[in-house]
Amino acid sequence: MADTRRQLRSGAVVLGGMGLLASALTACSSDPDKRCVDRDSYTFSKGYKVVSDKNCKSAKTSVDGAWYYGGKKKSGWVDGGSFTKPHKSSGGSGGSHGGVDRGGFGSGHGTSGG
Repeated sequence: MADTRRQLRSGAVVLGGMGLLASALTACSSDPDKRCVDRDSYTFSKGYKVVSDKNCKSAKTSVDGAWYYGGKKKSGWVDGGSFTKPHKSSGGSGGSHGGVDRGGFGSGHGTSGG
C-alpha cells in the first residue's frame, strides 16, 4: 500500500510539473518579446536604447517611450525588431489571405452561368 501511494504522489508531481512547463511555454510563445525603448535614441550601429517600462506606461515621462517587439538585445540596446505588435498565428498556410480559397460566391473562381 505504501508503494502505491508513493507512485501516485510522484506521478502527480510529474503531471503537475508538466502542466507548469506547458503553461510557461504557452505564455512565452503567445506574448512576443517586448521592451520599452526611447524612440529618440536610435543609432545605426546600436538600434534603440532600452529604458524602464514606466516610460511606456505613462505619458508623464521625459522619455518618448514606446513598446518595441522582437529584435536582439545587446548591452542595453535593441535592434532588428518592430514597433508593430506581431499578429497571433492560427497555423494557416501563411499566404496573403491566410487560408485556402475553395471557390464559392465572390471568389472569382469557377464559371459564370449563361
